[in-house]
Amino acid sequence: MSVRHALLAILEQGPCYGYQLRSEYARRTDVALNVGQIYTTLERLERDGMVAHQGADERGHVYWGITDAGREAARHWLSEPSAPSGRDELAHRIALSATLPGVDAEAVIAAQRASTLERLTAIDGRESDGGVAGAIVHAAEAARARAELEWLDAAKRAISAAGEGFGLSTERPRRGRPVREAAGHASV
Repeated sequence: MSVRHALLAILEQGPCYGYQLRSEYARRTDVALNVGQIYTTLERLERDGMVAHQGADERGHVYWGITDAGREAARHWLSEPSAPSGRDELAHRIALSATLPGVDAEAVIAAQRASTLERLTAIDGRESDGGVAGAIVHAAEAARARAELEWLDAAKRAISAAGEGFGLSTERPRRGRPVREAAGHASV
């Protein structure tokens, strides 16, 4: 989740001070952020013209308000579907382990599966705060863990069917660093 955009969406409800934003974020997402991250993000949003100081109260709380540009960015973020988040490190690690001779890819999968089962057990055993945010986040975490277990089982079947890994290709890429001459000797 983009903390930046989430803070803008919260600020669209009205001006807030830093700790108030931290509390609202946690209440709405079931995720506690470091207050330093809140203030750093606010400073960047101010630099980018998305928020502005709205004054301070009698206790010294500095209030931040959303600008028109920030409002537009928040609404755009909320209305757009999320794209997949880049590379899947786990999939790449398992794919690599399946192709490397001498690496037990099934052991890599077994270790990940045990970790995922442990995570799912913790998720299922954790009490939700009863609020809608907690229920939504809890359901998403559990669904992702179950999907990961299903995917790990499919990866194990694919590895079992594929057989051994493979060594380096004998076909060399056409591009690469050119050979340099050093003191009459070619370096390789």
